[in-house]
Amino acid sequence: MSAPDASRRSPAARLGGEIAVGAIAGFLSGLFGVGGGILIVPGLVFLLAMGQRLAHGTSLAAIVPIAVAGVGGFVAGGAVDWPVAGVIIVGAVVGSMIGTAALRVIPQGALRIAFIVFLVATAARIVIAAPHATGRGELDVWMVLGLVLLGVASGTLAGLLGVGGGIVIVPVLVGLFLVPDAVAKGTSLVVIVPTALSGTLGNIRHRNVDLRVAAIVGVAGVVSAFLGSQVAIDMDPRTSGVLFAILLALVALRMSVTAIRERASVSR
Repeated sequence: MSAPDASRRSPAARLGGEIAVGAIAGFLSGLFGVGGGILIVPGLVFLLAMGQRLAHGTSLAAIVPIAVAGVGGFVAGGAVDWPVAGVIIVGAVVGSMIGTAALRVIPQGALRIAFIVFLVATAARIVIAAPHATGRGELDVWMVLGLVLLGVASGTLAGLLGVGGGIVIVPVLVGLFLVPDAVAKGTSLVVIVPTALSGTLGNIRHRNVDLRVAAIVGVAGVVSAFLGSQVAIDMDPRTSGVLFAILLALVALRMSVTAIRERASVSR
């Protein structure tokens, strides 16, 4: 459905679309330890005819209640590494402020291409050689520095693209720091909460968020996010890795199609 057609939908149909986007995004959030913005952003753009930048800001706001609900499920299952989460948050909050400020002015073409390459490479690595996460080592200076840099990277992407940052945090925690799959997801969601909140405050100041839509989408995803987290805790790590790789590939495909469309529209 094109954006003009979406804009003529009845209020009831629009509300139904907002609830559906929130519910599906919430389940994906809990299942994979991501914020859900990878579904929320295109849902807002194509189903609700929202502008791209406003969709990014609105998505980030909707992620806050969804991530909180998902965290509850992982905490109940004992699947959160709190020290690691705390270190990443330091970098992520800073990164989210950088990302939301850059969202207003920076051309996103080069960043989108780099991010697509990262997603494809990560997905291929998971499928070809899924890491055997035996558990992280001691939090020494180098690990802390690496986790802070991971937080900055994920927070910047969160502010720029309207995603929670989990699609970066989860594979890096599992692949580089050997954090078990379920724990990586729970830890990722803990980080996403303050990251999304910080970015949202910046977006509110810049008038780049629809709080009404964000509230509906976010609340709609609360229950499904908790359910998704319960499924994730009991899921076989190999199965989870393959499903996550598929998700990354789909995100890369969607971003590629968006980039191609934007380039085509500019050339006309």
